[in-house]
Amino acid sequence: MKNDIEIAQAAEIRPIGEIAALLGIPQNELEMYGKFKAKLPLKYIDEERVRKGSLILVTAITPTPAGEGKTTTSIGLAQALNLIGKKTTVVLREPSLGPVFGIKGGAAGGGYSQVIPMEDINLHFTGDMSAVEKAHNLLAALIDNNIQLKEGNLGIDPRTIAWKRVMDMNERSLRDIVIGLGGTTEGVPRQSGFNITAASEVMATLCVAKDLTDLKRRLGNIFVGYTYADKPVFARDLKAQGAMAVLLKDAIKPNLVQTLEGTPAIIHGGPFANIAQGTNTIIATKMGLSLSDIVVTEAGFASELGAEKFFDIKSQFGHLKTNAVVIVATIRALKYHGGAKLTSLQTEDIEALKKGFDNLDKHIENMKQFGFSPVVAVNKFDSDTSNEIEQLMEHCRKQDVNVALNNSWAEGGKGAVDLARLVLQAISDSRNNFKPLYELSWSFEKKIETICKRMYGADHVEYTVKAKTQLDRIDKLELGDLAVCIAKTQKSLSDDPTKRGRPVGFTIKIREVELSSGAGFIVPIAGTIMRMPGLPPVPSAENIDIDADGNITGLF
Repeated sequence: MKNDIEIAQAAEIRPIGEIAALLGIPQNELEMYGKFKAKLPLKYIDEERVRKGSLILVTAITPTPAGEGKTTTSIGLAQALNLIGKKTTVVLREPSLGPVFGIKGGAAGGGYSQVIPMEDINLHFTGDMSAVEKAHNLLAALIDNNIQLKEGNLGIDPRTIAWKRVMDMNERSLRDIVIGLGGTTEGVPRQSGFNITAASEVMATLCVAKDLTDLKRRLGNIFVGYTYADKPVFARDLKAQGAMAVLLKDAIKPNLVQTLEGTPAIIHGGPFANIAQGTNTIIATKMGLSLSDIVVTEAGFASELGAEKFFDIKSQFGHLKTNAVVIVATIRALKYHGGAKLTSLQTEDIEALKKGFDNLDKHIENMKQFGFSPVVAVNKFDSDTSNEIEQLMEHCRKQDVNVALNNSWAEGGKGAVDLARLVLQAISDSRNNFKPLYELSWSFEKKIETICKRMYGADHVEYTVKAKTQLDRIDKLELGDLAVCIAKTQKSLSDDPTKRGRPVGFTIKIREVELSSGAGFIVPIAGTIMRMPGLPPVPSAENIDIDADGNITGLF
């Protein structure tokens, strides 16, 4: 069997103009990035069609090192829906170079359910990540420049500056640094650091903006710090928002590519779900709904992270209506959550599998709390036995949820047709019972507690003195009713990455709280989660290479 990159490189890729034609867009309206990528003009967003379209959210059980295949399932499902005659577009996030060269090695789907050109999408794509990075760091430069000025100095207290710099790489050594060393002409020394670009508030803001004017307004609302007189300072006070928006003038336009089977794919925005809102831009989702009858999209990691933020932040801000939810599960992951060792996941283990059902049940429960009866997609691996598959299918039936075996990695859209039919049934049965977990008018503590108890299953929430002080200060800024975007480990329903399955009797510990006023939410940081990841002991970068003819290997 070929690996992912070999399958992608052997595929016959259609000119992007042909893919655009499927969506009714003439080639002269495209902003071309070579033969196989293009940006779409925002004028094609049609709010009336957005309201009439059907939106499918793909989420998952708690991820494991074995991988669950959420993106693969999303792509396979979109291909299957097109196979059975439904005009469908898949809308996804852009991969970040950090995970590509770190632990993941790629994030463009897998097998015969991939988006292509795979190498371009995984590497620099159309430069959106770079534009976000530059816009973010421009504000950082303007802040430090203002501190240095004798005239026009806003009196910013360097000790209160919340704005770090960003780079699109896993670089733990830059988490905490001292800048401005070297003398009076080099700047004012202060403690700072770097986050990964996917965790940038500029990225989060881009993903919730409705157009360029709204983006510029939101960029101006970004909180910077306080003056020595204890007055808040925002990016607009530094006159930064115009120049930042200029750097994002192309990045705000969604990117059109294709799947291996020629299904249109819109890929735009890339925030992580463990430290940001974890879903593509509102603009991209609305573009997909404007140009096709059905959109398949995904939210990062599991239901308590990506899906919760999709519903409570993205759907609320963008006035999006979801018609069906898919939960991706694998036999391997369920056995892992049932206590099996990572090295034994390819061996049949019914006892561990059954113990792992608790994790799946919690994610089903989470989606029901939003008013959805989810469809479970069992992403098939060669090591799955017929006995294990039947045990899982029977368990889902007992939970009164529809379940389908998904073999789209090996078979492409054909392997997800059963799943597609169940999703269409879910759309037909949808009663539009969606209700967010919390009201934006609630106190921050009540919103945080609601998420922690209802989504994670926590008994209590504790705050450090620092976090409490930060919440009090944010309250006093009177910024309006902000949403909550909790940063938490993706490896567990709790904030302890070692707790597998469905933990009970635990307390979520909020270490600190960051303000993302441009994006419209606060970020409570739970446990030891970092906004700048580090590389693993054996980074994927060690296996990525290129030959003299420009052929890339090692991506997957």
